[in-house]
Amino acid sequence: MKARPFMRVVVLGVGNILLSDEGVGVHAVNRLEELYELPAEVEIIDGGTSGMDCLDQVSNADYLVIADCMRSKKEPGTITRLTGDQIPAFFKTRISPHQVGLSDMLGALNFHDMLPKNIILYGVEPESFALGMEPTPAVAARLPELVAKLVAELTEIGVTILPKAA
Repeated sequence: MKARPFMRVVVLGVGNILLSDEGVGVHAVNRLEELYELPAEVEIIDGGTSGMDCLDQVSNADYLVIADCMRSKKEPGTITRLTGDQIPAFFKTRISPHQVGLSDMLGALNFHDMLPKNIILYGVEPESFALGMEPTPAVAARLPELVAKLVAELTEIGVTILPKAA
């Protein structure tokens, strides 16, 4: 699939970087932006813990790709991909302090008929929400893989991504 010039893609990293693994989504999008040249149709958003504040930025996007931590009762560092109807099921159990904001944002977008056409969520199983600005070793070890999955997702959509020159 070739990206259309008018296609709008938003990559949203959410989480609290002060609570170790809770911030993995933010760390992932920051690393994506550091390592790759992204075309104009791709907007990277460090959403932190402020889901509703991102409402305008993600509304009516063709693709919304979310990186976040997600309790899925798997081994710490496990990466899970959810799409479509799988995503509302993710919000039935509160997993972190910011989740209500993200759930509310998606609900508000849906209510106003401004929901992105396609939503993909990459969730990483956390090990700890202890105070700390770095993920635990188990989650940190999977961060490069999460970034690679985001790159692969964008490539699959039809976005051309190039590594930045060293």
